Amino acid sequence: MKKRKKKGISMKLKAMFIVLLIPIAVTVFTLTAIIWTGIKHPEIIKKSASTLLDFQERHTGTTIPEEYIPIYKKAADQYSVPWTLLAAHHRIETKFSTMDPLLSPVGAEGHMQFMPCTFVGWSYPGCTGLGKGDIPEKDKTNPAVIKKYGGYGVDANGDGIADPYDLEDAVFSAAHYLAKSGAASGDYKEAIFQYNHSEKYVEDVLWFFEEFELYREEIENTP
Repeated sequence: MKKRKKKGISMKLKAMFIVLLIPIAVTVFTLTAIIWTGIKHPEIIKKSASTLLDFQERHTGTTIPEEYIPIYKKAADQYSVPWTLLAAHHRIETKFSTMDPLLSPVGAEGHMQFMPCTFVGWSYPGCTGLGKGDIPEKDKTNPAVIKKYGGYGVDANGDGIADPYDLEDAVFSAAHYLAKSGAASGDYKEAIFQYNHSEKYVEDVLWFFEEFELYREEIENTP
């Protein structure tokens, strides 16, 4: 009787051991597959990491600074574009002006990242290529010069200077550009693409635009 009992206990231990081994084996197999895939196809791992970073990036900074909303709304009213679209561009371009400095490696300037030739006008002498140009500061911020050369820079606060580094001027300039590019008639995708010729850029701005539209609806429907 004792021998049969020992044999029964032994069989139970073996069964438990096998049950414990199964998840360990699956984990080892999965890790091995991931490592092997990374060695053979590093672009897949890179893409997955990029997707994760995009998700994290998008879900940080989705709160609009309240002090900026009146500026967005004023610009939106003047140029017939959604203020939430301006907020989305501001978020993408400089993370609500937290980027330091407000100057990109290719020469885009200010809170809404305008290339100088777009701000002053592409007919300005020397405006070619990406649009950095060789524009003196006195011309770059002169409303009369901007008007002459067909630029999008706006002196929103009436101080006689259209300054991409002034938040109000920058937001109104962005509204001006987006309106002329199709946003005033509801073609938001085209307007965003004209702002930056990148499908990824369009996707990102539209994502924030939709998020901010939900926020707008929420605050407007709150008693």
